[in-house]
Amino acid sequence: MRVLALVLVLRVAVAPLAAEAPPPAAVAILYNSAVPESRQLAQLYREARAIPAQNLIALAMPLTADISRADYDQFIRKPLQAEFDRRGWWQRGQEAGGVTVPVRNQIRVLVTMRGVPLRIQPLPKPPPPAAKPAAAAPVTPQNLFAGHDEAAVDSELAMFGVDGLPLEGVLQNKFYQSGKSITRVDMPFLVLTARIDAPSYATCARMIRDAVEVENTGLWGLAYVDIANKFPMGDQWLETVANATAGAGIPTVVDRFNDTLPKNYPMGAAAVYFGWYDWNVSGPFLNPRFQFRKGAVAVHLHSFSAEQLSNPAKNWCAPLLEKGAAVTLGNVYEPYLHLTHDFGILAQRLLAGDCWVEACWKAMPVTSWQGVVLGDPLYQPFKHLDGSGQRRPEDNDFRAVRAAALRWPNDPAERRRQLDQAAERTGSGVLAEAVGLDCLHLGLTTEAAARFRRAKAADAAAEDQLRQDFHLIAIDRAANRKDLAVRELRDAQRRYGAIPEAEALQAWLDILEPPPPPPAPKHP
Repeated sequence: MRVLALVLVLRVAVAPLAAEAPPPAAVAILYNSAVPESRQLAQLYREARAIPAQNLIALAMPLTADISRADYDQFIRKPLQAEFDRRGWWQRGQEAGGVTVPVRNQIRVLVTMRGVPLRIQPLPKPPPPAAKPAAAAPVTPQNLFAGHDEAAVDSELAMFGVDGLPLEGVLQNKFYQSGKSITRVDMPFLVLTARIDAPSYATCARMIRDAVEVENTGLWGLAYVDIANKFPMGDQWLETVANATAGAGIPTVVDRFNDTLPKNYPMGAAAVYFGWYDWNVSGPFLNPRFQFRKGAVAVHLHSFSAEQLSNPAKNWCAPLLEKGAAVTLGNVYEPYLHLTHDFGILAQRLLAGDCWVEACWKAMPVTSWQGVVLGDPLYQPFKHLDGSGQRRPEDNDFRAVRAAALRWPNDPAERRRQLDQAAERTGSGVLAEAVGLDCLHLGLTTEAAARFRRAKAADAAAEDQLRQDFHLIAIDRAANRKDLAVRELRDAQRRYGAIPEAEALQAWLDILEPPPPPPAPKHP
């Protein structure tokens, strides 16, 4: 009977949420016939999503992640066009300007498998002519892209049916901010691309299995949003994410300090992660004990987050997937901030029930550029926010928080009262922490602190107790109560020193009380 009453409220309160995903017949799978694992992975995904066998495409491609533009044309783009022609999947015609474009297209999603090259290298450029020093020219849309023809293979493939496209710079993504499914818009020239790729075949297979399994239950857990105050545009995207997840009844931990989350931060029950802006994986994800919840959505904004996908300790996409995330996204070269995925739109579309590939492409303003989408494109992580789906006991508390958010969206006091009572009846640290996070979101720091203390008393695991202490210390740190925060950090070190997550405490201490510089070397 744990929180059953609140869960039942959810079941009767709302209509089904999930948007439609493209049907299996509209999905084609591209794999590298020169890589046996690529074929095996393609077959695994085909069976998992009941995609017709005739929608598998085998091409012999180079065995490297990076390829030249000439190799892209010779081994991928032109053979793929020929396959679409041969199979009758599309019809191409000429526009008024004489450009050949698809005017009808049965395939709306193209999935590339591990083994398909990742990046198109820039064409060699002649050395610039010698010139006298001059004042730097202002950056304009014209010179911003001058000489930049490097791209993600997947981003180029989104419009591979259009001939004669310019190589430098970007193309407009007409699906950006669409309110409809790709099957409901008249855009035969555009194919949404996603890639199932990771440091190992085993991780790729796990990503597929997790997405299909979690889609039956829904993705439940905590959301973590790390706003590192780098540039206003990116910070606002992450604020939008935090507002969206908290508003949807997903307990949301928000870090607004300039530093990213510290090494080994106790990120428990992590189902959603959005953050920026470290070059390589850092913070909680360096803890060998850390694992995302099954089916997790995890993304970190960095220019080269998907520069490579084979090393689980480098950049971000590969490490996040190795730590258990089902889906992520990133950039293979420098994309410029305004030409990356808008995290706010991405989160909003996922919470509205969109499948992964549609949410990602609705959040991306351009194609023929640097972005890559990783994971099962048809995955709908929030398909069951309406309360439907198979139930697991470990999700009940999170379902109850969602139920309360739906039942009392404009009455936070009643929402807190109901969840407080449920937490007291069941002894649930999850519910107490969720109420505390809701209070923080509303600016009620005193009320939040009281709930975090209750959660700490209820939590059995030391790392979960430590997270409550981090919440409490963050309140004092944000209020510039430095001395109190330092005392709390030192006290926590004494209490939690034996667990790996306690290493995160020292990182905050070093920020609040920087260690003295090392002594200058003595000279003889």
